[in-house]
Amino acid sequence: MPKTDHDALYQIAESQGGYFATRQARRAGFSRDLLSYHAKAGQLDRIAHGIYRLRRFPASPYEDLFVALLRTGPRSVISHASALGVYDLTDALPTQVHVTVPRTASRRREGIRLHTKAIESSEITTRDGLAVTTVPRTIADVAAAGLAEEFVIQAVHQAIDRGLVGPDELRTAREKYGGRAARIIAQALRDMDP
Repeated sequence: MPKTDHDALYQIAESQGGYFATRQARRAGFSRDLLSYHAKAGQLDRIAHGIYRLRRFPASPYEDLFVALLRTGPRSVISHASALGVYDLTDALPTQVHVTVPRTASRRREGIRLHTKAIESSEITTRDGLAVTTVPRTIADVAAAGLAEEFVIQAVHQAIDRGLVGPDELRTAREKYGGRAARIIAQALRDMDP
């Protein structure tokens, strides 16, 4: 077991909105017993099995998303309808947390909808400490996955109106993803033309 490194644990948690997994704490020298001790001492909150938050950080409104990311591994990213929610681009509330993971990831996680489509690093950004798909990728994902057309069009209009994405970025996404996503994005962009 490595020497207990409080600074290392803080850095891990800081990059994730204050949250961390037991496996990450172990790399900083924290055993399960030591985590339990710090939780009882009021320095940590146990959020879910194997997931903690340093009390120095306020609870996040995206706590369920942090839990999902930490449960699905380091290369996972919030996506689809959950990413729309992070960007506040939808009124539709997903019943599960949507996460895109590498193809080798485990497929079963209660309350988490896993997607395994390839994702490029340029399609990932960080928002409020969460790894999340970019707005163009998010819109293409939800359109391709079958989200109601009116919700996708609403998301396109809001994203452009709020300056989260430009029409050219969406045209690029339309070209890249094709199919239903391309059709709906094209319709949404036509609706906005004067």
